[in-house]
Amino acid sequence: MRADAKKNYDSIKAVAREVFLEQGADASLREVARRAGVGMGTLYRHFPSREALLEPLVRESFDALAQQAEQLKTADSPNQALVSWVQEVIGFTYRHRGILSVMMSAIEDRDSALHVSCDGLRRAGAQLLARAQTEGKASRDLSGDELFDLIAALAWLRDQPAHAPRADHLFEVVASAILIRE
Repeated sequence: MRADAKKNYDSIKAVAREVFLEQGADASLREVARRAGVGMGTLYRHFPSREALLEPLVRESFDALAQQAEQLKTADSPNQALVSWVQEVIGFTYRHRGILSVMMSAIEDRDSALHVSCDGLRRAGAQLLARAQTEGKASRDLSGDELFDLIAALAWLRDQPAHAPRADHLFEVVASAILIRE
């Protein structure tokens, strides 16, 4: 990649990260281009779709969450490891407004630029759940896909002003239904 093209690419990514954090995943791509000091053609040459622009931005976070799950697989308390990780993922979706619907679409669409990252995140959670189930600390009635759906539902509740006050309580209710208490 030419030096000027690399500079534009890096600038677009840096600005997009700021704009998406400020305005959510549905932020104006025109605003991203304007702040990055490039035209729309340049933006689309580097990132042909919104998902293509979101992918490098969220991949780092998804990879970090997956790595955290990997480390938690050896935690003393598999049920607490699972709860902690789920809370982290919900927090991520809350900080990145609008990313939840993008994630849920991408997990089902193998052609999505975000599919691999989202699927890696789902698999990381499924492994934590499987460990807790193997050790008798979580209900065997739940699959990794269903855990991902529950995370999405709880994250959605937290993002809704009318439901946000109840989100933590509902998280505890769901956790109590999944986890087997001593």
